[in-house]
Amino acid sequence: MTAAQPQPGAGAPSYREPTAWVGWIVFAGTIMVMLGIFHVIQGFVALFNDEYFLVGSSGLVVNVDFTTWGWTHVIAGIIVAAAGAGLFTGQMWARVVGVLLAMLSAIVSIAFLAAYPVWSLMMIALAVIVILALTVHGSEMKALD
Repeated sequence: MTAAQPQPGAGAPSYREPTAWVGWIVFAGTIMVMLGIFHVIQGFVALFNDEYFLVGSSGLVVNVDFTTWGWTHVIAGIIVAAAGAGLFTGQMWARVVGVLLAMLSAIVSIAFLAAYPVWSLMMIALAVIVILALTVHGSEMKALD
């Protein structure tokens, strides 16, 4: 025997069926956590081994020492990972922070391009994917609450 379905407006829960776009937000949150971890690793490498990054004769876009870059990457990485974890709750603030931090991540990676070009290009590409995912259908994650 099957239970009767409640009619809309008669105490039935009101929620929308999530679409496949929710997967993009989960993907963005996962990528942000991963980007944050990558930035933390990159920061620790810069802090503990100055000679690891190859800088050509043209130097970096921004002329600072690797200790400063290391701490910048560690702190930014922790913030990016925390915002990525916040996306799983479907909160609007997490989306806004996620887009802003992904943009900042891409900008920082451009400044680090001369020191480690392949890594920086990968970080920029992942930041662009995160921005796309968060701005297209980010509100659908809220429907899962």
